[in-house]
Amino acid sequence: MAVALDSAAITHGIQLAVAPVFLLTAVAGMIGAVAGRLARIIDRARVVEERARTQPDFVAQAYQELGRLRTRGRLANGCIALLTLCSFLIGITIILLFLGETTDFQANRMAVAGFLAGVGSFLLALVCFLAETVMATRLLNFHLLQADRAP
Repeated sequence: MAVALDSAAITHGIQLAVAPVFLLTAVAGMIGAVAGRLARIIDRARVVEERARTQPDFVAQAYQELGRLRTRGRLANGCIALLTLCSFLIGITIILLFLGETTDFQANRMAVAGFLAGVGSFLLALVCFLAETVMATRLLNFHLLQADRAP
């Protein structure tokens, strides 16, 4: 594998490799958002468990809520795993694009496959994120609003 020392080839390789970096920026932002949601899920589970320990009449309701929180946590974990996979695939794509431009290594098809797999992983992560947020919204229980409706 010969290394091209042509500055034009290196510059073009860097330009090709920079485009997927924008997707990495989006992935990093998503990981931060989902990690924050996961932390809130864990905090809520701790509050529910503590309340169930101190209030025996709350135990049945706690089991239901903890089950829903577990499902939401699994969705958030799945989302983070898919986003991490996406980052890895995009990183591999960047390496392949750069190597393909600066050496005689033919990696165009692998780079395209890696990029498409990364985008697919990102889309699946978005589906997990949407499912978790829809589930969280369905769990909202505004007691004050229900009291206002009562005759």
